[in-house]
Amino acid sequence: MPRTTGKPGVSVTSRALAVLGSFDAGHRAQTLTEIAQRAGLTLPTAHRLTGELTAWGALRRDGHGRYVIGRRLWDLGLLAPVQTDLRDVASPFLQDLYGATLATVHLAVLDGARALYLDHVSGHASVPVLSKTGSRLPLHSTGVGKVLLAHAPAPVRQEVLAAPLQRFTPYTVIQPGLLASQLRHVTRDGYATTTEEMSLGACSIAIPVSVGGHTVASLGIVLPDLRRRARLVPALQVAAQGIARSLRRT
Repeated sequence: MPRTTGKPGVSVTSRALAVLGSFDAGHRAQTLTEIAQRAGLTLPTAHRLTGELTAWGALRRDGHGRYVIGRRLWDLGLLAPVQTDLRDVASPFLQDLYGATLATVHLAVLDGARALYLDHVSGHASVPVLSKTGSRLPLHSTGVGKVLLAHAPAPVRQEVLAAPLQRFTPYTVIQPGLLASQLRHVTRDGYATTTEEMSLGACSIAIPVSVGGHTVASLGIVLPDLRRRARLVPALQVAAQGIARSLRRT
């Protein structure tokens, strides 16, 4: 049984999880003070817990003395079925798609009201992007996110459309009505596109990966413009169909 703290209903385990939960795509490296503030802990408690987590390998210190997620958590994360099954099955198709397009290729799944990026393939010729493997980005401003949102359960769509939509560039769609219209087009056309909505100079095309009538993931590419859309959508469809066939055999 985990030890409890002096505060009723708060265990050491929950506070350690709060420390780990303070890290996200926008806070990959933090000072002790930042961790304490984001986790809602006193500085001495944060200091003790980060020390224990660092000793275990869940955290480590970078060259500037800030805390970052340690390799041991990454190793554990790779054991999750969503990683080992879908990511392993999809990996060869992502590599083939990258080889054919030289564009950044993404595989993402729905994680609450965000897109969790399971895999990412890119090269020197690829458009720079914010997303990395393990990133969680908003659904409304990315191609893979819009596909996932269009096929998400109704409560998820309602939650996203009802919340304030964050603007990342001048081109981010933040009007709920316009976003809802785009989602209807995604389900009708079978793919989503974005034009510099997450970062300037980056456009995207994405399609669903469906098994048994259910969207299990979204496959997308990022490129500087959408002029090759007519040729790239079929390439994405072939890759997604290959992933789906392989998943059905597992």
